[in-house]
Amino acid sequence: MRDALLDIRGLSVHFHTPEGIGRAVESVSLSIGPGETLGLVGESGCGKSVTALAVIGLIPSPPGRIVAGEIRFQGRDLLRIKPDRLRRIRGREIGMIFQEPLTALNPVLTIGRQVAEPLMVHSGLSRDAALKKATRWLERVRIPSAAKRLGAYPHELSGGMRQRVMIAMAMICRPRLIIADEPTTALDVTLQRQILSLMARLQSEMGMAMLLITHDLGVVAQTAGRVAVMYAGRVAETAAVGPLFADPLHPYTQGLLQSMPRLGAGSGRLHEIPGSVPAATSSISGCPFAERCPFAFDRCRQEAPMLQTARPGRQVSCWLYVR
Repeated sequence: MRDALLDIRGLSVHFHTPEGIGRAVESVSLSIGPGETLGLVGESGCGKSVTALAVIGLIPSPPGRIVAGEIRFQGRDLLRIKPDRLRRIRGREIGMIFQEPLTALNPVLTIGRQVAEPLMVHSGLSRDAALKKATRWLERVRIPSAAKRLGAYPHELSGGMRQRVMIAMAMICRPRLIIADEPTTALDVTLQRQILSLMARLQSEMGMAMLLITHDLGVVAQTAGRVAVMYAGRVAETAAVGPLFADPLHPYTQGLLQSMPRLGAGSGRLHEIPGSVPAATSSISGCPFAERCPFAFDRCRQEAPMLQTARPGRQVSCWLYVR
């Protein structure tokens, strides 16, 4: 993508395990433009969160290691800058909303201190000035009695309120990019809708780009402009949301969409994709989806396809689209 804010090229992340080398992410390429929302979808364990952690420099090492690729943010390769510079970018220019706020938030620090800390670290504000701005941000994310919540601890808030605190912390420094890793998974449907609406409103107001990681295609349809589908550590397909839902190209994407519950006549039984995802430690010479794919032929089992343009604005990693 021209003028991409975030441009990931050929990223591979491996983990050393007792069973062997786990290829959590393999040759992943993605891009996000300024102000754009890219939905990154796939089953649990497909490499979505590992990709996000690689972007912000939080791959645990050991056992993890980035073995190949580039992660360019505003033209700078984040894999080749000094750790102190990356720490300044993380939080100030790239914000992160984690999946489980009760785990991400420090249980022994007050909400006020945790929301104010990014301002003191990255913007040089005094404690009092940062706490005043933190109060305004808690009000902005619609936490009632915001000033009183500054002295509360994470366990004293509901799940929805903790997620709103995480949103405030991620956005308070007005970063260029927000990475939201399954931000509504632990919430009920009503709270999910509220949180997604809140994130979309704040993103629009501040012109931020967003990488939205989820396994829920409904969330992607509601929120994202483009979507990338991951399978077994690789990108299977990328497209604008409308074309992908109307005409999925990759057999895995087709299976995912057919597995979605539907209401009304003709809904019938839920479709399921036969077989299971290959283990990250398994040696795969061909397409990782070949053993589950109804269209697989010999080349699929012998040679791994690369992500390539199949139609204007659409990329797919599948031999069915290679002439």
